[in-house]
Amino acid sequence: MRDNLSASSRVDAAFGGTELECFPYSVQHYDEGVCLLVKMGPHRILLDCGLEDISSLAKGLTKSVRGTGSPPPADFVLISHAHPDHARGLLALHKAFPKLPIYGSEVTSKLLPLNWLDQDPEKISEFCHALPLRSPVEFQDGLVAELFPSGHLPGAVAILLTYTTKQRTYKLLYTGDFFLSNSRLVEGLRLEELRGLDLDVLIIEGSYGTSRHPHRRNQENQLAERINRAIADHCSVILPTPALGLGQELLMLLRSHHHFTGRDIDIWVDGAVATGCDAYLELLPHLPPSVQNFARHQPLFWDERVRPRVRRLQAEHRPTVGKSPCIVLTDSTDDLGKHCQLDTGPWLILLPEKIDIKVNKEYLAPTTVETYLLAQHSDGPGTTQLIHNLRPQHVIFVHGSPAYLADLTSLEELQNRYHVHSPAADILVELPIGDTFLQPAAPETNYEGELTELGTVITITLTDVITTDPRWRQFADTGLIEARWQGEELVLRGLSQRELLNQNSDRYTWTDVDCCGTCRHQRGQRCWNPASPLYNFKVTLEGYCPAFEGLNDSQ
Repeated sequence: MRDNLSASSRVDAAFGGTELECFPYSVQHYDEGVCLLVKMGPHRILLDCGLEDISSLAKGLTKSVRGTGSPPPADFVLISHAHPDHARGLLALHKAFPKLPIYGSEVTSKLLPLNWLDQDPEKISEFCHALPLRSPVEFQDGLVAELFPSGHLPGAVAILLTYTTKQRTYKLLYTGDFFLSNSRLVEGLRLEELRGLDLDVLIIEGSYGTSRHPHRRNQENQLAERINRAIADHCSVILPTPALGLGQELLMLLRSHHHFTGRDIDIWVDGAVATGCDAYLELLPHLPPSVQNFARHQPLFWDERVRPRVRRLQAEHRPTVGKSPCIVLTDSTDDLGKHCQLDTGPWLILLPEKIDIKVNKEYLAPTTVETYLLAQHSDGPGTTQLIHNLRPQHVIFVHGSPAYLADLTSLEELQNRYHVHSPAADILVELPIGDTFLQPAAPETNYEGELTELGTVITITLTDVITTDPRWRQFADTGLIEARWQGEELVLRGLSQRELLNQNSDRYTWTDVDCCGTCRHQRGQRCWNPASPLYNFKVTLEGYCPAFEGLNDSQ
């Protein structure tokens, strides 16, 4: 019955019923941002405000209260980090409700203005108040908040809310965006800081669903190898990225990786990414000790003396950029055509996986577009690891495509232990707390197919429900599948080019067999024979193509 109520009625309903409830104004299923209203007893806390249009925040107010002069939608606001999908609505929210308190970590309060670069920073008041890390702060009678570093981005935090009544204590943790692994400029979330919290509710992001990623260092090495190969082939590289986070990570990777250390090459940084670098320099005391130590010996970003040279791209540099191999980091919204001019290139455009960046494919210079993985969020195993360490009664998944979040909610290891939710926007989630509660039925994820056996050939026919799913394109990327028995069930999964590369690195290749592993055109597990249908593709070393030429063949 709750799901049929209007958004206004559902928020009104949040002021009664159970002690803990969550009303999501938006959950970042696509790119609408994250904005969650949490009710703990009489207290209303707004977690993040990634909405572009904040008008929905006023729609839930009761008519009786509305007449008193536009009261704020919550008692106060807590911000997990400064990325736009969590913070871009804050300035409008502050202007609409100037007395509404807004809090975040000290670093987040300094990075927030980068969300409104089109406005004069001096006219943007410092509306976000800084809270200390790992230090409980009592906001209202019986309500305490505490911030824990969550990885992902400098200043990003997980937010622990504790509400105490005469009968019991309730605890809710909101992860924001989190990353368990250390990256170049941010230390990962520390599980040991959160164990033993005795949580009731965990609101957690599920950006990558159940995907499993290679180790962070392997991701970095694969990307560095691809860029190095492009430069060796006299090709320039463009890396469009968001203003904060990934761009700065890429710069540190390029400055520190052995493929580029001491290399006579220019790395140009443009637009908001350059502004983000300046902001990081102001935050150096808050970055990991290893980064501070690096900065004692050479500048963190801008350096034209030490190779590779990192330079801010100015208007006077544009006519020469790309005429010899170089690397360009620019805004994810930038028009790349202004770099790929007729007298430059060729260019390799590298797009980060799982970040929706649109590129114009009409360039004057020849270009190649590829993707890479340099994860900024924890993968599926990391997500379930955090959940099992915290052992809450309720798990609420936000921040991820509906398909990815459905993969997580359907995991038996979660369904059997926790009350799992994945709400859409404007759907109130009631969170009854007790020793026992009814477990929801697992969502239906099975589809019928047909299996035909003819001699030694088995044909499996799949329904349109599967092949029309947007994930099918990734599943069928290489046209190869892996089949294995799991008990009495046969499990099929698609193999990506990246998985082929990783798997093949540990396999034995026969030196006396005609295969890609013994072909003279295979370098870096990629085919470099223009006459081959596999040209410029990553290849499985046990594979073979009609253009095979052995290592010992005459040149």
